[in-house]
Amino acid sequence: MTSPDTPALILSPNFRENGRRYFRDFTPGDDFYEALIDMHRDLSDEQSERVNARLILILSNHIGDIGVLREAMRLARGAE
Repeated sequence: MTSPDTPALILSPNFRENGRRYFRDFTPGDDFYEALIDMHRDLSDEQSERVNARLILILSNHIGDIGVLREAMRLARGAE
């Protein structure tokens, strides 16, 4: 539930990498998923949870807009 002052979340595929051309829309998302899996490789469950928490905080800080973050949390919980 975004307000007029809060930009809507982008829910369609929006992955890209500067300087790289992709020929299929899903390829950048696949690349991200592979990097995410690699980030967790050889970690214990506890280490993996800590890495996820740090990643969430880093990306949340990058986004910065509390309204957008609240909307993302609402959607992540499935409260559509």
